Amino acid sequence: MTFKRITRQVLEAHEAQILAPYGIKSGESQGRRHPEQEDPNRTAFQRDRDRILHTTAFRRLEYKTQVFVNYEGDYYRTRLTHTLEVAQIGRTLARALGANEDLVEGICLSHDLGHSPFGHAGEDILNELMHDHGGFNHNLQTYRIVTELEQRYPGWHGLNLTFELLEGIAKHETDYDQSDNADFDPALRGSLEAQIANMADELAYNAHDLDDGLRAGMIQIEQTRDLKIWSVIGNHVDLSRFDDVSRHGLHRRLINTLIDDLITTTGTALAKAGVKSPREVQMLPNQITGYSPEVDAMNRELKQFLYANLYNHYRVVRMSVKAKRFIREMFECYLNDPRQLPSEVQAQIESKGLHRVIADYIAGMTDRYALQEWERLYLPFTRT
Repeated sequence: MTFKRITRQVLEAHEAQILAPYGIKSGESQGRRHPEQEDPNRTAFQRDRDRILHTTAFRRLEYKTQVFVNYEGDYYRTRLTHTLEVAQIGRTLARALGANEDLVEGICLSHDLGHSPFGHAGEDILNELMHDHGGFNHNLQTYRIVTELEQRYPGWHGLNLTFELLEGIAKHETDYDQSDNADFDPALRGSLEAQIANMADELAYNAHDLDDGLRAGMIQIEQTRDLKIWSVIGNHVDLSRFDDVSRHGLHRRLINTLIDDLITTTGTALAKAGVKSPREVQMLPNQITGYSPEVDAMNRELKQFLYANLYNHYRVVRMSVKAKRFIREMFECYLNDPRQLPSEVQAQIESKGLHRVIADYIAGMTDRYALQEWERLYLPFTRT
C-alpha cells in the first residue's frame, strides 16, 4: 500500500470540488494582516481554528457561566460546553449547505471568547461601568482578544487570523448579541459561514437552556404543554413518565427538528437567490439563513418562554444581582486604588487607560477567580 500524504494543497483541492460556489474556499482567502508562510498540513481556516483552541481565553470558558454558575452543579452547560455544542451544530449545517466547515467551526469556537464572568449579567454591569469610556460588548471584546489581547507571537499582537474569520467574529449577531463591524464593509452582510455560526449559536442555547432548566427543576414539563414545539416533536417523546431519558429525547428531537428545517429552508433560499459566489451572499438585502414560518414561530415562542420562566427565575435573578455587585465592587476598588491590580496589569494603564485595563482584567476572569478575587479584596481573613 502506498502512503499518500494529505497536504494543504490536497485539502484545498478537495474544498474546490465539494463546496458550493457560494462557500468560501480557504485557498482563496484574503489572507492575514501580517503575512506569514502557510502551514503545509492545514488549510488557513484549520490553522485559525487551532490557534483559537490554544488561547488562554478559550480555556477560561470552562469556568464561565452560561446560565448556571459553575459551582451550582457539574451537569449544567458552561461557556465552554455551549461553545462546543455550537461548533458541532455549525459543522453539521455547513456540511449540508456546501459551506466551509472549518471556517464555520473557527467562528463558532471563538464567538464567546470575550464573555465576562457570570454571563450576560457580568457583561451588563461592565457596560454600565464603562458607559463613559467606550462601553463593554462581549463581541467586540472577542475581536480585541484575537487581534490584540492574546500575545503569543513575537511579531504582532493577537492571533493573526484570516480576514474571513475576523469578519465572521465582527459580524456575529443574534437576538442577544449585536455586531460591531467597524473594520469591515458595513454594507456587506456576514458570509454564509458567519450566518451559519449565528444560527448555530441561537439554536444551541435555546435547546440546551430548556434542557438545563428542566434538569434544574426551574422549569416543569407541564409548563411547556401549550408550546408549539409539541405539535412538531410531541409524538416522538414519551411524556407519560417524564424522566432523564425523556428529557434527552426532547432535547435531541428539538435540535434535529431545528437543524432539518434550517437546512431545508436555507437551501431553498440559496437556490432561489441563485447566488454563485461568497460575495453575492453578502450582497443580498436580507440574511439567507433562516427557518420556515412555522418553525420560526415555534422557535420565537420557545425563546419567549425561556426568558419568562428561566432567565427571570428568581434563582437566576438572585445570582445575577449578586454577580453585578461583585463586579461593581471589584471595579470600584481597583479604580479607587489601581495599586491593588497585579503589576503586569498596572503596566498597561498608560497605553490603554485605567478604565479599559480594569474592564479587560475583570472580563478575563472565570466565575471562580472573580469570587476568589472579591474575597481577597473584601474579606479580612482571606490571604491576598
